Amino acid sequence: MTSTRRQFLAAGAVAMAAGTTLAQPQSGTEARAIAAAEASAKRPPNRVGLASYSLWQFQRNELRDLKKNLDLAAQWGFAGIEVLERQIGDQHEKDQAYMQGLKRHAAINGLDLYGMATHQTFLTADPDKRKQNIELTMGYMELCYALGIPTMRVQTGTWGTMSFDVLMQHRGVEPPPKGQTDEDAFKWVIDCFQQCIPTAEKTGVTMGLENHWGLGRTPEGVKRIIEGVNSPWLRATCDIGNFLEDPYDKIEMIAPLASMCHFKTYFGGGLWYTLDLDYGRIASILRKANYYGYLSLEFEGRESPLTGVPKSMEVIKKAFASV
Repeated sequence: MTSTRRQFLAAGAVAMAAGTTLAQPQSGTEARAIAAAEASAKRPPNRVGLASYSLWQFQRNELRDLKKNLDLAAQWGFAGIEVLERQIGDQHEKDQAYMQGLKRHAAINGLDLYGMATHQTFLTADPDKRKQNIELTMGYMELCYALGIPTMRVQTGTWGTMSFDVLMQHRGVEPPPKGQTDEDAFKWVIDCFQQCIPTAEKTGVTMGLENHWGLGRTPEGVKRIIEGVNSPWLRATCDIGNFLEDPYDKIEMIAPLASMCHFKTYFGGGLWYTLDLDYGRIASILRKANYYGYLSLEFEGRESPLTGVPKSMEVIKKAFASV
């Protein structure tokens, strides 16, 4: 109640100050203060969430349990968790009682389940495999609906001609197999996402196409697919660490399309690569794009997540404190 009263009085003070500008000349300092107060009142801060991948990272079995992830996220002051689907599917086979227990555990910790990270590939000439991945993606949306999750990370997939480690050695560049082309693949991927749209509409789950290898490796590829599908139910997951060269202009291209933002850090050196990112500059880009969604931390460092994740939270706070 006290906080609400203070907010009300502060808003009133700003309104009165703004009103006096018509009747009385203001100094430059006063005018700037009023403008800053008005801007602050209109622009709520982004909520900061934790991608559960940051803890497990496909290698730390002691941090795989999602309820433990929720406890740690609450302890560190995050507003919610982005669930890595594989942490549900592999261990619990999407058991309803378990999933509803996750919702309850999040609620009693005061956390949102705001996103789910999923994997699929539409980058294949085999129509049966594309159909299987369409059904897989629609099933993920039903899972999100059961958990009350509104946003889901999706990908184009890769051609599958090399392992992920080798793909990273090639800086994410993977030529199509002989006899196939990226032009063919864009048609397949757009068609597959279009077939997923009715399920997105039914479940209320917004898909966010991540700039993550395959046809999503470039901002132009991400935009081409989103514009080709032409539905509000397919947006972008803007990953600030997946453009390996000259990231800032590329982030700026897809930020206006974002339904979620992955915020990467690399304490202890990256698992596959390390980027020296200007987080303040990225914060300014997101603010300019009027991005109000979650900042979802994906910690990709070799340092223990138990120390690297809290340090990463401070990086995000510092980056957005001055924008």
